[in-house]
Amino acid sequence: MKEEESALRAWQNGGMSRPPTTPPTLEDVARVAGVSRATVSRVINGTRNVDRKIQEVVRAAVDKTGYAPNRAARSLVTKRAGTVALVVSGAGDPGEEDAFAARVFADPFFGRVASGVLGFLRTRGVHPVLMVADTEPAREDVLAFLRQGSADGALLVSTHAEDPLPARLVEAKLPAVLFARPARPVPISYVDLDHQAGARLAADHLVHRGCTQVATITGPLDVPASQDRLTGFREAMARHGFPYVPIAEGGFTSGSGEAAMERLLAEHPGIDGVFAANDLMAQGALLVLHKHGRRVPDDVALMGFDDSSPALSCRPRLTTVRQPVEDMAAGMSRLLLDHVEEPGLRPKSVIFEPELVLRDSA
Repeated sequence: MKEEESALRAWQNGGMSRPPTTPPTLEDVARVAGVSRATVSRVINGTRNVDRKIQEVVRAAVDKTGYAPNRAARSLVTKRAGTVALVVSGAGDPGEEDAFAARVFADPFFGRVASGVLGFLRTRGVHPVLMVADTEPAREDVLAFLRQGSADGALLVSTHAEDPLPARLVEAKLPAVLFARPARPVPISYVDLDHQAGARLAADHLVHRGCTQVATITGPLDVPASQDRLTGFREAMARHGFPYVPIAEGGFTSGSGEAAMERLLAEHPGIDGVFAANDLMAQGALLVLHKHGRRVPDDVALMGFDDSSPALSCRPRLTTVRQPVEDMAAGMSRLLLDHVEEPGLRPKSVIFEPELVLRDSA
């Protein structure tokens, strides 16, 4: 008995990571952290308005003691699952679910979203469940999963303008936050980027480089982000005295960037500057410019958008407009937890600012 008491004191003083015979409790964490049991409980349950430094101290004490929350017991008390659904919603045909998922997860954008979500939620003791909703049965599965309480809410990344899922989540009164402004007005919280400001940065840079025949490769023009980037680019070019900007529509993929660049060169062979509405399309455009013997940036200055991994893998490396996707995904997660904690919270939008990233292509 004396040895056990001695070991327990050693553990409490930092000499051991956990007690010898009994699992650590909230009281043990509170003793190591130097705070009250209630404060420990608030941090572990993800309650807002706890000072960040105190949260760090408590989490360090959790690690030190080896405390593991009893999630089943906590769920009975809080009526929460401790999980959220990370839903990628799009348009697909029955039987082609694997093809849709393959297209989605080949895009580095979604990896950045997942990284931002995981990085934020793991510090709150909340776990994401990945779901793909590309058909009507899959959307019904998402709604049923949320209604039965298997997740506390949904983080929704929608890939097409006619997606009915945002409106259906609102109608069902289920907590949800959308990445990017919905194509149709829906009273749902979302995070987004000031896309027009980002496109203006691209236009200003190309003009300041001395480009006089500038074109743009847009994303799908039924997507709000694509529309905003085109509008911002055209308006900025007009302010610089260029009333007409040739465009070719792409699909946010490298292959669509190749096809769009081929069209632009065929119709406007004197192009000396190109703004592609994402880095993947810029990557495709770069391949075509190389094929036609156009030097980048000497003959044609080329810019992308997003600052994703293709911007660094291209040669030359892409000058681009950074979208802070990881920060936006964390903001989306924070907003969802706010809605989970306060069910009556009004819908809110959070808009992030873009940044010009200078590299070698423009």
